[in-house]
Amino acid sequence: MSISRRGFLFGLPLFVTGCASSGVDHQANYAALPDEAFPLKRVPLDKIKPELRRQVVAYETSHKPGTIVVDTPARRLYHVMENGQAMRYGVGVGRAGLALSGNAYVGRKAEWPTWTPTPNMIRREPEKNLKYAGGVPGGPNNPLGARAIYLYRNGNDTHFRIHGTNQPQTIGYAMSSGCVRMMNHDVIDLYERVKVGDRVVVLQA
Repeated sequence: MSISRRGFLFGLPLFVTGCASSGVDHQANYAALPDEAFPLKRVPLDKIKPELRRQVVAYETSHKPGTIVVDTPARRLYHVMENGQAMRYGVGVGRAGLALSGNAYVGRKAEWPTWTPTPNMIRREPEKNLKYAGGVPGGPNNPLGARAIYLYRNGNDTHFRIHGTNQPQTIGYAMSSGCVRMMNHDVIDLYERVKVGDRVVVLQA
């Protein structure tokens, strides 16, 4: 979870609408997942604001299907689909000055990943992060949650991730150390959709 402030050029969506597909069983998206390595309980819909629930929306953009677009100011992530649509997810983003900007790509993916604080995180908050310098194994108490999608540039790990979280109440806010966090059910869904090499575009204000 880097604190790099390098500014990269990015592409903007041409048109976005919040109009969701009708007839969606939103509760089914957050049903119990007993077959996970660390089973996940059902998430009641009243715990998720309607605008943050996973859903297909109209999304006209110049980006090709398969692209991940992170709209940081709006706290939304879009996985671009065919026919002017995208799967939209509510996300939590980095605090001011800590977020990635620009283009990247999926360098690798991991299920229930190990988390290790970056040197920048340890330097910034040693009392909080130094004790985890050896890494935290995957599991329900791991800050990366159920899945992690690692963002790379030019063959190098940016130290930014799109990942799950064990703090779902932070979704919709700018509270992370720079990474993009999602509800565990949502990051599992995104993980199945994306491939290593897929493009990622992170929009900033």
